[in-house]
Amino acid sequence: MAQIQKLISELQAYSAPQVYNPWRDFDGELDIGAAAPAIRRRQLEQYLRLRLGQARYIFVAEALSYQGGHFSGIAMTSERMLLGYHDRVDARTVLEGPGERTSRCASSGIREICREKGFNEPTATIVWGAILDTCASSREVVLWNIFPFHPYKNVDRLTNRTPTPAEQQLGLRYFQMLHASFPLTRVVAIGAKSDQTLSQFGIAHDSVPHPANGGANDFRAGVRALFGNCAGI
Repeated sequence: MAQIQKLISELQAYSAPQVYNPWRDFDGELDIGAAAPAIRRRQLEQYLRLRLGQARYIFVAEALSYQGGHFSGIAMTSERMLLGYHDRVDARTVLEGPGERTSRCASSGIREICREKGFNEPTATIVWGAILDTCASSREVVLWNIFPFHPYKNVDRLTNRTPTPAEQQLGLRYFQMLHASFPLTRVVAIGAKSDQTLSQFGIAHDSVPHPANGGANDFRAGVRALFGNCAGI
């Protein structure tokens, strides 16, 4: 548990241009209030704590997105899941119970359903769906990103950009801290970019296709093959 607290403390300390740190940064336009970063820290800590001693896999994607971890504080997890509005994923499969909202989303440029129920990330829906279909317990999987923060384009925080090679290398330190808390887990790269980054850093891992851009079926098939159609899971 102390390792998780140290990880979150280290995450909180990071700051860089064109990067939103959900565990540190407060956005006066998009966040519900100044307590938003603390809420996201609590949610990440609870998410990781619940998986201590149970996790068997760490799934590693590329970076947080504005529709996912930017507001939930948890990789590949949308705020809508934590608030009980998601069609497939119940908050209790992620946390101990319902999470807290951190998005304000009052802008007229944001879809009404997002203003009412929080953002929803399509990739997160596919990833969580595969976990629920394949694993006996969602707590057997930890979701993460090689660059754990949200990189965005220019000044628009409601965009996503690919992390630079330097950002990916920086993220390795946080991944190693995470892995120290879950030393017996099998690492799984989601998508070619995550696969290449982990390979570059010499981290032993398996890989599955990325579910975005029409790759959902290939991703699901890859997860089923990895888990042996639930054998031993």
